[in-house]
Amino acid sequence: MPVLVINCGSSSIKYKLYARGPEDPLAGGIIDGVGGDRPRHFHTAGDRQFEAELDVGDYRQGVAAIVEALAEWGSPPPISDPAEIVGVGHRVVHGGDRFSESVVIDCAVIEEVEALGSLAPLHNPANLAGIRATRDLLPGAVGVAVFDTAFFATLPPHSYRYAVPERWWRDYGVRRYGFHGISHRYLAERAARLLENPRPNLVTLHLGAGASACAIRDGKAVDTSMGMTPLEGLVMGTRSGDIDPAVVFHLLEAGLPASEIRRGLLREGGLLGLSGMSSDFRRVADRARAGDRAAALAVETFAHRVRRYLGAFLVQVTPCDGVVFSGGIGENSHEVRHLILTGLETLGLVVDPARNRGEGERRISADTGSVDIWVIPTDEESLIARDTARLVNAPSQL
Repeated sequence: MPVLVINCGSSSIKYKLYARGPEDPLAGGIIDGVGGDRPRHFHTAGDRQFEAELDVGDYRQGVAAIVEALAEWGSPPPISDPAEIVGVGHRVVHGGDRFSESVVIDCAVIEEVEALGSLAPLHNPANLAGIRATRDLLPGAVGVAVFDTAFFATLPPHSYRYAVPERWWRDYGVRRYGFHGISHRYLAERAARLLENPRPNLVTLHLGAGASACAIRDGKAVDTSMGMTPLEGLVMGTRSGDIDPAVVFHLLEAGLPASEIRRGLLREGGLLGLSGMSSDFRRVADRARAGDRAAALAVETFAHRVRRYLGAFLVQVTPCDGVVFSGGIGENSHEVRHLILTGLETLGLVVDPARNRGEGERRISADTGSVDIWVIPTDEESLIARDTARLVNAPSQL
């Protein structure tokens, strides 16, 4: 019986429909530009692809368009009636310290997700809009929330506590939560199978428009680069990553309003801020190769920040069984992987370029290195589908 996965982003809705197994979705797609002038719907069912321009002003209209496409697009469409869908799994970015695993959604869960909206303002409100839409449009389906923060429930206090007054942690929840946990959990589970080790020591690197690193010891997360919000850590597409907190005080005292500082750190920083031209790593890397100094600095800074965290995390998971690259940049840019790994040979990270060929999942470490290095495409949707099927007791192979 079908399980639908919904991932509502800041201006898009990604989705996949599963019934037989996590590697075999029946259909999927994306609505891009929700709330914009010309939203577009890209849908795949079997071997057929569809594209349409829609009037999608909000997430409810977007989810309605998805439900309609699943029941009407294709020959035959993947479902004949939306009522066939037994469960809907939602990616929820911030679960605070309230949720350490995936849960069936009820009114209390919705209230908690709403209360955490200020900690993930680009994500939780959108996630919540998708939850409410599917509850209205698919009333017979069980909703399941799968949290990006849940994988980091195993962080020890010395990893998640900040050195701030205790009352800030106790009264305001100021601590490290971590994000991209669905991806890091998928990568850890997949690496465990590839390494034939159920409890591996790993460093996983999710490198894309959003980027994060995770230290995994005995199969469990023990440290991560993102913090109380997804702003801390690595350089990202438009997010600054780590900065001195006093920068904020300095800018406030200089007269910049808090809203402008927030926008600069969240939407105008990262690769965009350094390069001055784009948040898209491919475009920035192309300009860097053409001799653009600002673009070259952006690429070098991105790699330097990842290398700094990788070195620190390797110490925490020694002996390390594997380093995993994933995400659009981590999977596709040999150049950035080379920059990140250069200088870490003394830690056992040696890459043979001759093995760095092929697409998709592959091992790229040389036999002379003591640590396996892998490229593993992440698949958050399949993990969300498995958790959803388990919680709704769907009679499938998910």
